[in-house]
This record gives sequence, structure tokens and C-alpha cells, in this order.
Amino acid sequence: MLRTMTPLAALLLASCSTLPETYEEPQVAVGAVSAAEPRAVAAGEEILAKGGSATDAAIAVLVTLTLVEPQSSGIGGGGFMLRADNQGNITTYDGRERAPMAAGPDWFLGPDGEPVPFRSVVPGGRSVGVPGNVALMKMAHDAHGKLEWSELFAPAIALARGGFPMTNRLHTMLGNEDFSRTLTAEQRAIYFDAEGNAKPVGTMLTNPVFADFLERLAADGPSAFYTGANARAIADKVSLTEVAPAPMTTADLAAYEAMERAPVCAEYRTYYVCSMGPPSSGATTVLQILGLLERFDLAALGPDSPAFWHLFAEASKVAWADRNAYLGDADFVSVPVAGMLDKTYLAGRSAMIDPESALTDVAPGSPAGAVQVAFGMEPNENGTSHFAVADGEGNVVSLTSTIEGAFGSGLMVNGYFLNNELTDFSFRPVDEAGNPVANAVAAGKRPRSSMSPTIVFDEEGTPVLAIGAAGGPTIITQTAKNIIAYIDFGYGAQQAIYLPNMYAPGVVMIEEHDGAEALAAALRDRGHADVRIIAPRFKANAVERVNSGWVAAFDPRTQKDVLGVAAP
Repeated sequence: MLRTMTPLAALLLASCSTLPETYEEPQVAVGAVSAAEPRAVAAGEEILAKGGSATDAAIAVLVTLTLVEPQSSGIGGGGFMLRADNQGNITTYDGRERAPMAAGPDWFLGPDGEPVPFRSVVPGGRSVGVPGNVALMKMAHDAHGKLEWSELFAPAIALARGGFPMTNRLHTMLGNEDFSRTLTAEQRAIYFDAEGNAKPVGTMLTNPVFADFLERLAADGPSAFYTGANARAIADKVSLTEVAPAPMTTADLAAYEAMERAPVCAEYRTYYVCSMGPPSSGATTVLQILGLLERFDLAALGPDSPAFWHLFAEASKVAWADRNAYLGDADFVSVPVAGMLDKTYLAGRSAMIDPESALTDVAPGSPAGAVQVAFGMEPNENGTSHFAVADGEGNVVSLTSTIEGAFGSGLMVNGYFLNNELTDFSFRPVDEAGNPVANAVAAGKRPRSSMSPTIVFDEEGTPVLAIGAAGGPTIITQTAKNIIAYIDFGYGAQQAIYLPNMYAPGVVMIEEHDGAEALAAALRDRGHADVRIIAPRFKANAVERVNSGWVAAFDPRTQKDVLGVAAP
């Protein structure tokens, strides 16, 4: 399938990749793996080569990312997984972290009843939720695994013992973060030199403590994580740390369960798009953006048109108003998913969008089933990794994993970092009028997420694209943009990811590229009062069906950041 690029995509491409403006996409028979770190990709490919399923390979990727991309995701955090077979049957798994049973609405309130500063609880124990990724992995493996559970840990164990090179990105992140409050001898030995500086790029890093723990996890299954010595270590680390300690018990860990959820899907053009429902805001917000834009001929406008980007910003703004009001853990609050995605409701909301001028203030709508409208106060999440896998049988997995901030809480147990996911909750439990906030803290509750693992199906019901992103709330707009590029602009997944990003929940933020200033000026002319150009901080990954096989698509921003060179 021959693909071409628009000038805008080519401008970004020229600065970060050597891919030609036209190229023939390769056909892959045995499947494909896309992840943000090449050693994690290799782990997934190793499992596929052994006859493993897409689910098996995704588990190996997740475990390996814990080691080689510790700032972003891993078994100390949580995630969401979509899995589809070649017949179009889809399952979603919720491994989102949960608040300990001691948590309540005042979790992030000070003695004066006001929210505490974000950095006072991150790093530290009060931000840590009960990790869910290991339970997610086991639930998915029980349903869709082909290889033995123990085999899936072999690539990460070998790397942890044999060593892997310090990447540009990991080195930079270690230098940017302040570990002065949580740094331990264990962390110092892995990542820092005798002077306390991050070890140089290219230094071989080993993590034998993590290797030892993975061997126990491989042999004993999730009980090695949620009970026994590891559970005691987590509970002690969270509750006894000198930095923002919080009550977490071994009972909190033993009680954790992953959940199989119903997928949230909607038609867009001739395609069918499925993503993760509550406690993620991914499906509802991505699908709302698509639904709000469906009445416009985006293909005719094209990705070089300021008119398209204006519409994209407006749709983002309208969708965000509903997201902030209604999204939370559906086990605790009523989330009007069906009402938010109803075609008639979206048509009414879309009518607010003027192709020539920007909306100023956008209030939430009133979808059927809505029972509460209150905006909370949530800091942006950012430490996340998305990966996608297809196997030789045409089964495909789209999985987003996170520990929330860079290196999560900064607390380490058995060679892996614990998340700071509870700071994804609203720090305020009620708004100024006393209305309850959907994303308020509660015992056992899962915090709202922006993670948007997505699978796109063609008109015959065949999965053709598994895609998602990292980058906090920008995950949603990255994913929506990439789907529009794939469906409306006829881009392959790689080209869609190359296309510059826009994040516009209110303020319009344009990814820096050669056409950014002109685009910003055009948007200001349409009435967008606050338009900013920001450095690339996006990270998307995908696998795409091409002819009868699959190809992996990588984000050149991440590849350059990790390797110090452009994507191959």
C-alpha cells in the first residue's frame, strides 16, 4: 500500500526521521510489536517467536518496561488492556490502581480543609494506590495466554541480570527528578554514581533484586505480589516512609482484583472504534471528539488546513467539559456513558461548533443519565507507556500502563517503583456549591484516568489498528488525532503518529514544528484567545493491519528521546 505525506507531516518528519516521503509498508506474517523502548519490543518479539499469543507478548513487554523504562510504567502501577480476536470479538481488562480502605474524601485536604500542595504528597506514601498490573496480566493470561506464565518473565529476568544500557531518556529523567526525599541505597546502586549523578548514557545497568523478585513471581504467580513478603514490603514502604506516609495494609493488597469491563464503542464513518470505559475517560472523550466532528468533511479540509485544527480544538473543548463533570469510577458514581455518546446528544453539542469562530466558555451538557455536575481539582498525570501487539493469528492487544508521574511516588520495592496514582483523584471532594465531584477519593475506588488504549475495526468487523498514547491528558487528543489521520486522511499508522499534535481542553497547545507559528496565528484570528506552542512531549505507539499482515508504528519523538537517534 503506497502512502504519501502532506507537507505538514513531512516538515515534522524532516527533523526527526529518515523515512522517505513515499514508502512501501512491509508485510509481516508473524505479528508485530510496538512499544516505547526497543528492549521491550524485543521481549515481545521473542515471545511471539516462541509461539506466544498477543496477550503473552504484551505481558512480556509490560514486565520488561518495568525494568528499562522505570520512570513511566510497570508492575508497581496499573493499566487498561483491550484485546480483540480476528473475528472482531473484543474484551477489556481494568487493572487500574485502587485507593486503600483507609482512604476518604479528606485524603488530600490539610488541617484547614483546603487541598495540600501536589508536591507535598508526591513523592511519598500518600500518593500510592494498590497496584493492579499483575492482576490484570494474570486475568488476561488465563483467558488468552498460550505459553506458560513463567515463560513470559524470561526476557526481563535476563536483562535485569545481564544488564541494559542507560538511554538518553532515562538519563535525562533521572537528572530532572528530585530524589532527595526518597532515594535509597538500592536506587542509588542501580541508577547513580558515587557523586549522586545519574550514570552516563550507555552505562550497563543491572537490577538483580528485581530479577530475584521476577523469578518468584514467575514461579508462584500473583500471590507472590499480593501476599507474603512483597505485600508486606509495599505496605511497610507506604505506611512507614518518612515522606507523606499513609495507611496501607497487606489486606488492601490481598483484596485487589482486576476487572473485565464492557468495551465502549461507537461508529465513526464506516469504522467501529472501541476503547476503555470508566474509570478511564479515554473511550468517552475520544469517541465524543470523533462524534462531534463527524458532520464535517475533514478529508476535504486536510491536515494542513487551519480550519481542521480549529474544529479539532473546538471538539476537544466541548468533550472536555463533559469529561470533567461526569467521569469517574463507575463502581462508585453514575457515569452517563450511553448518554454522552448518543448520536442525537452529540449532534446537539456539535451544533455549538462554529467553523469560523471559537467558543469562549463551554459548560457541560446534559446527557441522558447525568446525575451530578462538579469539576474537581486534579493534577495532570504523565508517567505512562502505551504498547500494541498483534500475533500471527490476527489477535491484537492495545495496552496502556502507568505509574502516573515520573518514577511514580519515588518509592521502590524489590527493584520496581510504586505508583503515585492516587493524585489522579480530585484533591477537592466537592465544588464550591457543595456538589459532589465524580472523581473524589473513596476507599477502594479507582482514580479517573486519561489512558485510551483503542482498537479500530473496519466495516467488516476486522481489527485494523491498535493504537494509544502516553502523556497524561494529551493521551486523549493524541489518540483522537491519530484515528482521524488514519480514517479521514488515509494515513498509515506511522504517518498518523508523525503528524504534529494539538492539545486543546481550553488553552490551545500546538506541538512545535515549522508550521506552528502560522497555525497559531490562524487560530487566534478565529478567536482562540490563548494559543501556545510547546515542545514535543508526546508518545504514541500502534500496530496496523497491512494487506494480510501487521506492521508496527513508532513515535519518532520517543525513539529520538530514548536512543539519541531518529526512528529507523
